Amino acid sequence: MPTNPQEILKRIRKIEIKTHNLVQEVFSGEYHSLFKGQGLEFSEVREYQMGDSYRDIDWNVSARFGHPYIKKFRETRELNVLFIVDLSASNQFGTHGQIKANFIAEITAVLSFSALSNQDKVGLLLFTDRVEKYLNPRKGRKYTLQILREILYHEPIGRQTDLAGALSYTSRLLKKRSIIFIVSDFLTHNYQKQLNLLSQKHDVIVLQIIDPAERQLPPAGPLRLFDPETGKTAVFNLTDKDLRQQYDEYLQMEQSQLKKKLSQAGIDHLLLRTDEPYYQELQRFFELRMHRR
Repeated sequence: MPTNPQEILKRIRKIEIKTHNLVQEVFSGEYHSLFKGQGLEFSEVREYQMGDSYRDIDWNVSARFGHPYIKKFRETRELNVLFIVDLSASNQFGTHGQIKANFIAEITAVLSFSALSNQDKVGLLLFTDRVEKYLNPRKGRKYTLQILREILYHEPIGRQTDLAGALSYTSRLLKKRSIIFIVSDFLTHNYQKQLNLLSQKHDVIVLQIIDPAERQLPPAGPLRLFDPETGKTAVFNLTDKDLRQQYDEYLQMEQSQLKKKLSQAGIDHLLLRTDEPYYQELQRFFELRMHRR
C-alpha cells in the first residue's frame, strides 16, 4: 500500500475519475429518482384555486382575508447519506487482483459521488470490533475525497467485527432520517436487534461484499487456512468431498439466515462479488427498487 503522499493522491484521483465517469454515464438521474427527499418544508401561502385540495387550506390566513388561502409545501431534496464500512481483517482478503477493502472503497466512491451530484450530505462510519472513525455527513468534493482516503488508508486498531456496536453507535448519533449503506462481508452474528431498530427510522441498504474463494473450497489437498480476525490457523484436507459439502451447506445456511434477517427488517440486500463488475449489479438494483415504488 502506498505511503508517499503523491502516490496516495494519485490513487485517489484515479478512483475519482473512474467513478465520476460511472456516475455520469450509468447512474445519472437514477440516484435522484431512487432517493428522493424525506420530508416537506414550507414554500408559500397563496389564494385557493379551482382544483386545489381543501386539505391544504390555511384556515387562519383564510379567516383573516375573508376568502380561502392554501399553504404549499415542497419536498426537501437534501438527504443525509451515511456509509457504515467494515474494516475488519477479513476484508484484507482477495484473490482476483484486489482485496475486498479496495472493492469496498470503489463502490463507496460511486455512491458518494452520486450523492454529491445531487447536493446530498455524505458521512462515514468505519468499524471493526469497535468504532474506528466517524465523519459527520457534509457536502463537497473535498469531503467526499476525504471519505475515500479514510476507507483506503485508515489503519484500524481492531481486527474482528462488531456490527452490533456500530449500528448502536449510529442509532444514538444520527437523529435525522438518512440513507444508510452498510458495506461489509457480514462474517459476523448477533446484530439483529440493533439492525431492526436502525431500520425503523432510516432507509437501510446492505451491500454484502464477497470474494468467490470464500464461497467454495477447492479440492486442493491438505491446506493450512488462516483466520485474519482471530489469528488462528488450522489444516484441512480439501480432497475430502464430505468436508467441502459441509462447508457449502454451512455457507448456504448462513446466507439464507442473513437474507431472512434483512427481509424481516425490511432492508434491501445486494450481494456483490469481487470478480464481477459491480456497476451492473448496482444499476440493476436501482432499477428494481424504483419499480417497487
